[in-house]
Parts: sequence; C-alpha cells; structure tokens
Amino acid sequence: MDFSSLPTPCFVVDETLLTRNLAILKDVADRSGAKILLAQKAFSMFSLYPLISRYLSGTTASGLHEARLGREEFPGEVHVFSPAYPPQEFKALLPIADHFVFNSFAQWEKYGAAARAAGKSCGIRINPECSTQEDGHAIYDPCAPGSRLGVTERAFRPDLLGGVDGLHMHTLCEQGFDALSETLAVFEAKFGKYLHGMQWLNLGGGHHITKEGYDREGLVACVRRLRETYGVEVYLEPGEAVVLNTGFLVSSVLETMQNGINIAILDASAACHMPDVLEMPYRPPVLDAGEPGEKAHTYRLTGGTCLAGDVVGDYSFDQPLREGSRVVFGDMALYTMVKTNTFNGMNLPSIAIRHTDGTDEIVRTFGYGDFKTRLS
Repeated sequence: MDFSSLPTPCFVVDETLLTRNLAILKDVADRSGAKILLAQKAFSMFSLYPLISRYLSGTTASGLHEARLGREEFPGEVHVFSPAYPPQEFKALLPIADHFVFNSFAQWEKYGAAARAAGKSCGIRINPECSTQEDGHAIYDPCAPGSRLGVTERAFRPDLLGGVDGLHMHTLCEQGFDALSETLAVFEAKFGKYLHGMQWLNLGGGHHITKEGYDREGLVACVRRLRETYGVEVYLEPGEAVVLNTGFLVSSVLETMQNGINIAILDASAACHMPDVLEMPYRPPVLDAGEPGEKAHTYRLTGGTCLAGDVVGDYSFDQPLREGSRVVFGDMALYTMVKTNTFNGMNLPSIAIRHTDGTDEIVRTFGYGDFKTRLS
C-alpha cells in the first residue's frame, strides 16, 4: 500500500477493510438475531459513523461525552455504563441514553427511579468471577480479585430486581469464542435463573469476531440458544472487532543513530500516539518489516519525546532507514486516536480516510491550539 502522499504522522482508516469487518458483523447479527453495538471507547472516529451505522445497531458509551457523540453522530441505540455516575452527569445523560447499566445495586437504588421515570431501559453489570485473561493482562481483567467492575454472586440482590430489564456481562479482551463459552457457563450457573422474565442480556465487548479463526458459527449458535432459553434480546458491543486491522499510522524517520543497535527516531510516539504499546504491552505490525535479524537491517523504532522508554520495538528492514523514510504501523485504528495525548507538546497525528476508490481524504489536522486549549 502506498502512503507516500500523506503528511506524517497520520492515522489512516481504510474504508474497504472496514467494510469487510462490518459485513462480517452484520452477517453474525442477521443469523443470530443479536444486536451489535460499536464500543466507542475503542474507536470514536465519527466521520466514519455514517458508514458503520449502516451495519450496526448503535453505540455504547462510558460516560456523558461518548454518549452524546453517539446520539449526535450515530443513528441507533445509545447504551451507557459507568462504574459510578456523577450526579450532574447522570442528569445530563437522561435525555441522551436509551439503556443505563449500573455497576452496583447502590447505584441502581440511587438512580434507577429517575431512569425508569424517563422511560429508560436499566440493567445491572455482573462479575461472574471467571478470569480468562492470559498472564500479564490483569489490567484488562474485570474478574481479577478485588475488581470494582460488576456485582458478584455474594453481593447480588434478587430483592432489588424490580424494574431491572437486563444483565450486562463484560469480561473479555481481544478473545475468542472459547473464552466466552467458558465464562457463560459460569454466568448461567450463578445468574441464569434471574434472566427469565428480563428483556435483554448484554455480553459486552472483547469478542474478536472479525479475527481470522474466530468461531463465528459457535457464536451464532450460542446467541440463538440464549435467546430461545431466556426469551431475551442479546447484545454484543465489540470495539476492536469493528476496526481490527483497518487502520495505519504513517510516520517518518527524523534521524538514525547507533548505540549498540541501530536506532530510528520517528515523528510518531509510542507514549503519545499508541499508548497501548507501553500499557498492554503491545507490539504493532510494521508494513514490509520483519522480526529483529530476519531482514538485513535491524532498527529500534523510537518516538521523539523525552521519555527514555518511548520505544515501539525492534524491527528489521530490507533497506537501511534514512531521514525521511516512511515507517507504517498496522492495526492502528483501535485504542489509538481515543488515547492520544500531547505529552511534551507533541502534535497529534492527522486523521485520514482511504476511500474505496483509493483516494485519501484528510478529515482532521491538529496544531498548537489543540495543545493549548486543553490546558489553562
């Protein structure tokens, strides 16, 4: 793929690749009867919402601003969950959200009456205490010991279920159907009896539905079984699956140096532009690059901030990198634009769409004003 005409750094989302993912999700929804929502916490590039909304049923939000964005830019349902709603924010959410999910029965007792009076559908988030995360990913495990997310079996209050329309369970992170199946078995054993008579079950996000090898037939059969067994609407709210492998971050080499290893300093930063690289940690693919030593020239790709650990990783290339060389990172749509920051005054990458006809459209650029106006 040719990215030579774009400014750097620049996020690019490919419409053709995105549409492929959306078609897979719509097929799953059509065959299973599930409603699939976009989790905006992973991807909030609203210039693409008109396209995405043709395939998905709505959006999910983690608070007021995401919910408002979904209501303004995405036709369909707006679902919101917060570990604890600030009172003024909850009041502002009432005319915006369709579904409220409460993290505890205390939150339900505090806000449920107002939500019901406003005609909203209400649910309780469940913690089935079934961890399926790989070692090292505890930061993404809502079922970890001491988790603040969701109601456990011992804290569950059947006496307070009057007016509760559904249960919400989100325990996965970029996982396959096997993890969902394992967790559902525990969830149903503990909480399934409460679903009878409810309106919906939300299975949350983290489902890698569009990843090659995902057992989509298993998911379709599972959703059908849940709908038939409990008489509920089933929701899925993937984030990464919507935009998996659809985005790129195009960067340029500013300088190369040598300190026991070849080093390339880029105009893109792990700390500022792809923080999951440091948080998860995560090693993004680089177009036309190999593992260290696989190709003739190995470089450590680094950012331009003062953080010593602003390092993406070591990659090898067929040709030496020089000032001005393009380095293109793949799978850069999810959890990137929503997490970028201006540490060190680093400029935010431009945002572009590669249309199905191959043309590129720059939909947003950033500058000093974006840095200054978020400070005081």
